[in-house]
Amino acid sequence: MDNRSKKLLFDVVSAGRSITEWCGGRTYLEYEDDRQLRRAVEREFEVIGEALNRLEQGDPETAARIEDLRRIVGFRNRIIHGYDTIDDATVWGVIEGRLPRLIEQVSDLLVQAGEHD
Repeated sequence: MDNRSKKLLFDVVSAGRSITEWCGGRTYLEYEDDRQLRRAVEREFEVIGEALNRLEQGDPETAARIEDLRRIVGFRNRIIHGYDTIDDATVWGVIEGRLPRLIEQVSDLLVQAGEHD
């Protein structure tokens, strides 16, 4: 894995951990009521999706090792292009249900590449 791929994976982990930190200990209702938090979380999901999209273009072998990569990129596209139709409950579901696995998976790829996130 080249340095560009590692940087993209670091971006994914960093953005994912930011979301986790910001939302940890909060309820869905608190998330829903905090516009600034929602926008910050959406921005980090944009970073995650764009980094994975670039990874897929530049290093398809590594990208293929990430579960649901296309769905993640699609989620990013929906946030950017359908900003007025974003469902907060869906975003919250991704935070709680899918994001921890993505962070774990990408962190494992970095460790396998000899990096420590």
